Amino acid sequence: MAIVALFFLFSGFYTDYLWFDATNYTSVFTGVLLTEIVLFLLGAVLMVAIVGGNMLLAFRMRPMFGPAMFGGGSGADRYRMALDPHRKLIFIVGMSLLALFTGSSFAGQWQTWLQFVNGTSFGKTDELFGHDISFYMFDYPFIRMVLNFLFTAVIISIVLAAITHYLYGGFRLQSPGVHASRAARTHLSVLLGVFVLLKAVAYWLDQYALVFSDRGFVHGASYTDVNAVVPAKTILAIIALICAVLFFAGVFRPGGMLPGVSFGLLVLSAILIGGVYPALVEQFQVKPNQQGKEAAYIERNIKATREAYNVDKTELVTYEAESDPSKVEKDGDASVSGVRLLDPALVSSTYEQTQRIRGFYKFGDTLDVDRYRDSSGKLVDHIVGVRELTGPPQDQNNWINRALVYTHGYGFVAAPGNQVDGGLPAYDAKDMPVIGPLVTSTNLKEPRVYFGENPSSAEYVIAGGNPNNPQELDYPMTGGTGQKNTTYTGDGVQVGSFFNRLMYAAKYSEANILLSGDINENSKILYVRNPRDRVQKVAPFLTLDGNPYPAIVDGRIVWIVDGYTTSNDYPYSQSESLGDMTRDTTTDRRAIAQQPTDRINYIRNSVKATVDAYDGTVKLYGWDTNDPVLKTWSKAFPGVIRPASEMSADLKAHVRYPEDLFKVQRYTLSRYHITDPAAFYSGQDFWNVPGDPTQGDKNIKQPPYYLTTTMPGGTPTFSLTTTFVPRQGPNLAAFMAVDSSEGSGYGRIRILRMPSSTPIPGPGQAQNSFQSRFAGELNLLGVGASSVRYGNLLTLPYAGGLVYIEPVYIQVAAGGGQEPYPILQRVLVSYGSKIGVGHTLDEALQEVFGGQQEQQQEQETTGDQQQAVPNEANAALNSAISNAKKAYEDAQKALQASPPNWDAYGDAQKRLEAALKALEGANAQESKPSASPTPTSSATPSASPSATSSASASPSPPPGSEAGGTS
Repeated sequence: MAIVALFFLFSGFYTDYLWFDATNYTSVFTGVLLTEIVLFLLGAVLMVAIVGGNMLLAFRMRPMFGPAMFGGGSGADRYRMALDPHRKLIFIVGMSLLALFTGSSFAGQWQTWLQFVNGTSFGKTDELFGHDISFYMFDYPFIRMVLNFLFTAVIISIVLAAITHYLYGGFRLQSPGVHASRAARTHLSVLLGVFVLLKAVAYWLDQYALVFSDRGFVHGASYTDVNAVVPAKTILAIIALICAVLFFAGVFRPGGMLPGVSFGLLVLSAILIGGVYPALVEQFQVKPNQQGKEAAYIERNIKATREAYNVDKTELVTYEAESDPSKVEKDGDASVSGVRLLDPALVSSTYEQTQRIRGFYKFGDTLDVDRYRDSSGKLVDHIVGVRELTGPPQDQNNWINRALVYTHGYGFVAAPGNQVDGGLPAYDAKDMPVIGPLVTSTNLKEPRVYFGENPSSAEYVIAGGNPNNPQELDYPMTGGTGQKNTTYTGDGVQVGSFFNRLMYAAKYSEANILLSGDINENSKILYVRNPRDRVQKVAPFLTLDGNPYPAIVDGRIVWIVDGYTTSNDYPYSQSESLGDMTRDTTTDRRAIAQQPTDRINYIRNSVKATVDAYDGTVKLYGWDTNDPVLKTWSKAFPGVIRPASEMSADLKAHVRYPEDLFKVQRYTLSRYHITDPAAFYSGQDFWNVPGDPTQGDKNIKQPPYYLTTTMPGGTPTFSLTTTFVPRQGPNLAAFMAVDSSEGSGYGRIRILRMPSSTPIPGPGQAQNSFQSRFAGELNLLGVGASSVRYGNLLTLPYAGGLVYIEPVYIQVAAGGGQEPYPILQRVLVSYGSKIGVGHTLDEALQEVFGGQQEQQQEQETTGDQQQAVPNEANAALNSAISNAKKAYEDAQKALQASPPNWDAYGDAQKRLEAALKALEGANAQESKPSASPTPTSSATPSASPSATSSASASPSPPPGSEAGGTS
């Protein structure tokens, strides 16, 4: 059994080495492994030396005449007689187990050790003790680790030495007290003295931990800590030192008086000086005047927190937001004309149904937002995704297909975020093989995806076998007849040799790896294929962003992953849970990876990592070169982090500000936008991140959105944006954006604070206004087989105020076995109290900002003219409803035919559009007498639900179907 266990253990180490060797990161593997081995041996040897040495010393100090010197035997004799014949075996086994557990625990602290020996100065000192920040970040954790190790060793030594002395007659528990030999008393007194001496050192070190204290109003040393606890710790250290001397004095003076006095003094002083005194200061000096007493320490916390979370350069400006659209110059601001309307969380299913091509492909649950240039050279926000492989069809799910045939996904799919084609994305990169203007402009050469985010992919694949007889499925041929095959030519672990095949057969418990004749000297095994997992494996010292994204860089598809250096040891900075700070709708839906709940109080986006989607090549680029933590890890692993100057211009063009860092910073800035201690203490101007209004749950935060926006006085910039609302109240408190495009402005955070005198609706209020204003029309669109889906509610500075823009999708089943998917049907716009709806953004903006005078004139029409409208409008309305209903029924029949009749569907769609326009015209004619002007696209309550939903909810024909291949 031991040989088998060692074999599997060796196979794990060996295959890990092969993986790191194939990725050219053996320095990380060997660096971590050697550090762990050294720490394991060091911890194990020291623990065995201390504990084992004290046990042997106790054994050698046993009384010459055994227990007889204390007047006869006792229960200890029976234990001794039972254990003594096996004492060597027991000692060896016990020390081995102790060494194993201690060594493993010590080896697990390899990051603490490497940071200690490679620590880099911050060039800043803390305000309490004057030490460089690096002392708290790198040195102090290591010192505490060593101290805890020594405490553990001494405590175990005291316990085991006492047991040994007891078993071999060193002392007896007899009434009226303990009777001990001089040797036993001396030994235990020294050990207890060492323990108390360590306690003195611990008391002295405890004062430095006060820079992380949570006693006060904020984290960091408070008034009580500075004025009571620091002196108390110093006094306790001196008392503990005196008590240690008293314990050592017990070596020369028999009896238990000195140890007893020292122990009592230590306990009493710890209670009175260490506990009661600070509590009295807190209760009677601080709490009655907390704001005044804590002001200086709150100010320290504010400064340190803003520095640690890298928000100290945030620009906060008061924005006198205009809320009256009638005061806005018509067509005076074109900053939102190209705003992204496609919601990456919703159109994922649209991509899935229209571009999946086959059932064994899929796209991510949430697509990504990037930017590419259009034909005119203008940067346009794009919704992008890659077509990944889920595995072979269920009835063909065998090892050969899983490991050798279905090895990779294929294709990059993208669509401009501000365009639709019949409600569907206007793809400029699509199909298999990949075609489209974007493919040409980016010169995409390698569309195959062997490394991706899809969690359903096989744990490993074996590719690149026989180039003369390719068997890897590349993509299905058009028309569903046959398939194009390929052979992998990238890097990977060579698995052709018998020994390597044996190792991987053991690793994956799969005999086919060893026995298959399809594996040869050209075969490579590919595993750890998720880009985030891959980067984490080569850079275990980084915390990674939860949302890697694909981009076409230098003609290849690469995954871009943001890496963070984090710590919870920055003095005076507020410590929070990383998982709580980054939680929002996307993490709750598991659309992106959730961050751990570990607490942090320092973060930097120090690394930009890339993973080639074809061959898995990992590259780490140092992004924040001023980060001392990154410099520390660069010293620990020389050559692993490349300079940012090696990034290609194409790669830099697709770098964006990371989401999780932005979430952490917005969480911090919801309070730490305030820099005045008194205002911070009162908390009147604290903000909240609003709940996601499209989800209807106030406890789930609205995610930030990537889009091109124009800040006041600026130019259009690809940004990451969010909003704030007051702690009490639904109005908008502030709008925040960070420049997300590489360049001199990258990372510039700006906050527009709303005026307190002019209430601006918050996201929740805007959503409620949309739903109540257009409830009739949107509900009619969502009856029957259709449902209404609200897209991301975007907030942008516009025309001196703030405008809300929200796309509305109708989700319908297209028939033919396809799942429902949304198509864009309406755009909602809100500015102040004015809202509008349109088929396009321009229509909705026109309704809000244009034609106010014309609407007023229409409302002043005479009563005689109003009376003549209804009869004519009703006739036209009934005719339009009848035509729409007939066209909808014809379209559904064409879709449900097998195969779908696209010609008939197209004819029905044209008739449907014509009926829809007639319906809108009739509805507008009927609604003219209304006191409130109705949008031109709204439906009337008298309209037939089936007809109205039919008119607006029918999908355009998808470019491809499950059975039909590409369009």
